[in-house]
Amino acid sequence: MRQDIHHLIVATRQRGLVDITAPVREWVGRQGIETGLLTIWCRHTSASLLVQENASPEVRVDLEAFLRRLVPDGAAGGYSHDEEGPDDMPAHIRSALTQTQLSIPVEHGAPVLGTWQAIYLYEHRTAPHRRELVLHLIGEAA
Repeated sequence: MRQDIHHLIVATRQRGLVDITAPVREWVGRQGIETGLLTIWCRHTSASLLVQENASPEVRVDLEAFLRRLVPDGAAGGYSHDEEGPDDMPAHIRSALTQTQLSIPVEHGAPVLGTWQAIYLYEHRTAPHRRELVLHLIGEAA
């Protein structure tokens, strides 16, 4: 049994989904683990992780539109916590409604994803950020 850990820094430009599938696949592929489990952990309270469809951009547009209606920014939401701006508390709520950790099986040295699935970092703040994700891989070497 082997394991390895990696810190992946993701630059975001604005609120929305950032596809991180390629760098995750590349790192997993270099580890030499044939079969195992990949855990991805987001070290932030205003960003999250999703496995979501990668074929139709409308899915990401609709997801963001839904969350915008469900968790509005600023005074419309009636929040008490707004020290970092009108998107601060909504970002925390969005993060609580999604997930900050993913567990993905690894088979044949690659994350097991469906045909139309990708791994996304979901930035919930409106301004650019540098987000840190921790990738932990455990399993049997090839």
